[in-house]
Amino acid sequence: MIQLSGAGKRYGAKTLFEGLHWLVTPNDRAGIVGGNGTGKSTLLKILAGIETLDYGGITRMKGITIGYLPQEGLTLSGRTVFAECMTVFDSLRAKATEMESLAHQMAELGPDDEAYAAVADRYHRLQSEFAVRDGYSLEAKVGAVLTGLGFPPGDWVRPTEEFSGGWQMRIALAKLLLEAPNLLLLDEPTNHLDLEARNWLEAYLAGYPHAYVLISHDRYFLDVTTKKVLEIWNRKAYFYTGNYDQYLAQKAERLAQQEAAYRNQQDKIRQLEAFINRFRYKASKAKQVQSRIKELERMEKVEPPPAEEKTVHFQFPPAKASGRVAAEFRNVAKHYGTKKVFEGVNFTIERGDRIALVGVNGAGKSTLIKLLAGLEPLTAGEYTLGHNVALEYFAQDQYKEMDPDVRLLDDLMAVATRATQTELRGLLGCFLFSEDDVFKKVGVLSGGERNRFAVARILLQPANFLLLDEPTNHLDMRAKDVLMHALESYAGTVVFVSHDRYFLDRVATRVFEVAGGEVRVYPGNYEDYLWRVSGQQAAMDQDMARPPATEPPQEAAQPPLARTRINPMKLAKMMDKCAELEVEIASLEKESAAAERALSVFVSAAEAGRQAALLEQLREKHQRLLAEWEELSQSIEAAS
Repeated sequence: MIQLSGAGKRYGAKTLFEGLHWLVTPNDRAGIVGGNGTGKSTLLKILAGIETLDYGGITRMKGITIGYLPQEGLTLSGRTVFAECMTVFDSLRAKATEMESLAHQMAELGPDDEAYAAVADRYHRLQSEFAVRDGYSLEAKVGAVLTGLGFPPGDWVRPTEEFSGGWQMRIALAKLLLEAPNLLLLDEPTNHLDLEARNWLEAYLAGYPHAYVLISHDRYFLDVTTKKVLEIWNRKAYFYTGNYDQYLAQKAERLAQQEAAYRNQQDKIRQLEAFINRFRYKASKAKQVQSRIKELERMEKVEPPPAEEKTVHFQFPPAKASGRVAAEFRNVAKHYGTKKVFEGVNFTIERGDRIALVGVNGAGKSTLIKLLAGLEPLTAGEYTLGHNVALEYFAQDQYKEMDPDVRLLDDLMAVATRATQTELRGLLGCFLFSEDDVFKKVGVLSGGERNRFAVARILLQPANFLLLDEPTNHLDMRAKDVLMHALESYAGTVVFVSHDRYFLDRVATRVFEVAGGEVRVYPGNYEDYLWRVSGQQAAMDQDMARPPATEPPQEAAQPPLARTRINPMKLAKMMDKCAELEVEIASLEKESAAAERALSVFVSAAEAGRQAALLEQLREKHQRLLAEWEELSQSIEAAS
């Protein structure tokens, strides 16, 4: 559909890429990756016809349609959300209007009229085209896409100008998906989507009938949507077959081969040069020397692999350990006037938990994290912070709290007095602040840049209880990796909201689902949570609860047991978890027995109260872990 030949593009004095040859085919599912500033968005604009090449040529197939979604900046007004989306079908709706007019004409003319045949022929041709293009289900299509992208029916009739920039971009994306161009170009389409909308978009693209090319910093999204990866690196373009994970493996293999070829050639060059230098002035060796000189001249030099950006690992500064329980909700309710956000919520957050809050937009995730941070009052119930808890809160608009007149590096040096300037500059580099950028004042940064700086700043706080609301927004993959590795090695407790699936899967050890005014607790990461809520667990429990037949058939006639298929790695993980629970349950039983013995010996009223409260906590935890162990055991039995 589109062919690039020797394509190159400059940005001022900087060459973004050159020598790019690419044929975009009708079934391409391609992702463009590369570091910040390498030209990914520029290449997408070139494909869209918005920007031109500085070198090489571009050829477009006649008649193709191209749809382009930028990262931001689109605004719509003058119509309701539903009416705006319906404009995509204006040409088809015009045919419907013409069909209606033709039907009236046929009714007035009658079959015997001379003009009737021409009118009827036109009507039937329009009707056939209208049916082929699903003209009778336009409203249903629009409703399905709007629902998938997170617009409740009540929002369909609201004017588009009432929506924020992020929701405006969702409307623009909905229009593109409904238009279904031959080539769909999406620049960071997941930036303004919550997790549910991302999951829906992944499924929608899986069934998309034409080609698409996209840019994303969401690793999981790239993994499930792409079958080809184009990487722009060191001004050159490299193509890889497969998804993002396969690209990483193939890239590592290619670089290893290039490094080996470079080393081998350098060894060969040194051997030839040593021979030439040794025998250059010996007449008896003149022929061999000349032969080797010509061999050097003819040799096509292998370039060394370009140096990768250093992987930076940054750890949170050590903080004083908190008590075993970091936070606890007892029958908590939160209302805003007549709107009930939470009702009767109970949970315990223990030291070392890394809890992901999930749920649809508006379910109350940000409200819950604000309640934990003490920024919102409870309507009812009790919230208790644990012993020695030092809390740090990161809001979605955290940048608004920062001093606009302070320089970035100076601010970090004031926060982290023990870190060197080199370490802090390395950290800022990971969050895309390099060279003289570190001397910028906070006030001159854009909203996204301030948010990135605020995340970097969080890594320097000596807190033992972190509350993070959308920390991965505006971060590229490198910055996400820095934050992710820091959280994985963090000894404290974390509660976070994120719409990045890969980040959720790697960081979370428990999932709190916020829905319908309740908070449901699930063990494991986001993948485990999806497995549990997908219905597999319910079906498994139903099978386990089914009563045996009163007269079982003979052993030879018994059908084989129905097994639930589980990934072997997941099954091994479940068995390891089951073993851990057994050890923990046994330990809890010993602690409970010790608490019971202590309670039987009266020392003082205060000590008796303390021991009774401890015993109650131990029993509650014992029951919870025992229920989890039983559930896991049943799952393992059904899969074995």
